[in-house]
This record gives sequence, structure tokens and C-alpha cells, in this order.
Amino acid sequence: MSTVLVLNGPNLGRLGSREPDVYGSANLDDLRTLLVASARPGVSIDLRQTDDEAELIHWLYEAVDERMSVILNPAAFTHYSYALRDAAALVTKASLCLIEVHISNPHARETFRHTSVVSAIATGVIAGLGFDSYRLALDFVTAP
Repeated sequence: MSTVLVLNGPNLGRLGSREPDVYGSANLDDLRTLLVASARPGVSIDLRQTDDEAELIHWLYEAVDERMSVILNPAAFTHYSYALRDAAALVTKASLCLIEVHISNPHARETFRHTSVVSAIATGVIAGLGFDSYRLALDFVTAP
């Protein structure tokens, strides 16, 4: 069985109640249910969320050490965390997939959200499709 790490950054633990006009009304449990139901046979989903940058970085190290693909929604860390970017680069440098995802379209929002320090090292980026951004990323990282 292979495991895909689905990592979520700050404030995403508030999905369902935080800005439903931007992020929708579904929460992380709903996302987990969607991904588990969408996973190919033999694929396990390990969905995590933290508001702590260091914890997120350590989870990326774990992905490298355990040889797991990553679906990463860095949330606010997207725009400024070079430490997170460097840890994410370890994933792709280890020839593992790392897909950056966003529920909303950052380019349709405030100007400061238009820049991602992670995108340049990610395998790919999917944004603006709600939870389908994650589902499409899962399809990609688990394609035969």
C-alpha cells in the first residue's frame, strides 16, 4: 500500500466556518471523506493540518524519508515561507511528486496572494477548484 500525504497549513483547520464565500462550507473531515473515496485501490490518504510552520516542515522531511508523494496546501505560508519552500524542494529533489493546491484562486484575490514561493519547486500547481483541486492532485500523484 502506498500513502499520499495531504498537508494543510494555517487556518485550514477552520474550513467550513472560515470565509465560506471563499472556501465553501465543507470542512477537513469532508475533504478526507472525498479523498478516501477517490483514492485508487492500494492508496492510503494521510491528511494533516497544522498552524505551525515547523511541524509542516518536519512532515515534508517525513515524506522524503518515507518516500511519499505530497499534496500541499501551504495556505498563508505560500507567500513568504522560504523555510517551507526549501523543505518542499527536498521532496521534489528526491524525485517524489509534490503538488501545490489551493481551494480558491489566489490570482483572483488580494495582490499579496499572487506570489507563491513554493510553485517554482512544485511538480505542479492546481488552484481555484475547491476540493476538486485536491482530488485532481490525488489522481495525478497516483496515476499508474
